[in-house]
Amino acid sequence: MDSLIHDLRDITIRRISVSAMDNNVYLLTAKSSGEQVLIDAADDAPAIRQLLGDAAGDTSATTKLAAIATTHQHWDHVRALKEIVEATGAPTAAGTDDADALPVAVDRNLGHGDTVAVDGFALTAVHLRGHTPGSIAFVYEAPEGPTHIFSGDSLFPGGVGNTQKDPERFTQILDDVTQRLFGTYPDDAVVHPGHGKPTTLGAERPHLEEWRARGW
Repeated sequence: MDSLIHDLRDITIRRISVSAMDNNVYLLTAKSSGEQVLIDAADDAPAIRQLLGDAAGDTSATTKLAAIATTHQHWDHVRALKEIVEATGAPTAAGTDDADALPVAVDRNLGHGDTVAVDGFALTAVHLRGHTPGSIAFVYEAPEGPTHIFSGDSLFPGGVGNTQKDPERFTQILDDVTQRLFGTYPDDAVVHPGHGKPTTLGAERPHLEEWRARGW
């Protein structure tokens, strides 16, 4: 299956699914410079290397993996991180409160509102507390067309991420998602989750109170 899912004005977005857990790995490539950001080196380093190779055709420039951004610390999202860092030398970025749990040293600790910028585009870090303490969504605000939100395991079609039936964590994640995603970005924003299929904020917005009432 072709990994290219969005061919935008300034960047391309590619996605592959790895492992039996259907983890999504995303690669954003700047058309002008060839610089790239990989989001979640979840598993299957050979498949990720193939993804990097496929994206070489997305630009006339020489591609370079300029950053590896991790949405959160859970093991299924970081199994190939060490191998990809060693193979590429790319610097890493993750939420401050999850960084120490990653299998590599994190070069850039991210707080809410920080940016991961490479030559050709930038991603805004949105801190979404609850699934893990340092979960980060990465947001690309395209100059043309909809915004793209890489939500990790904090927002999926049909609900927010797992909080192990902890009411305090559930309230925190739903509050953060409501304020920091639904309250900030428009309905046509595309949500690219850590597992499974994409959705839009508009498709999910009518269900926010339903999620709060059901408690998960």
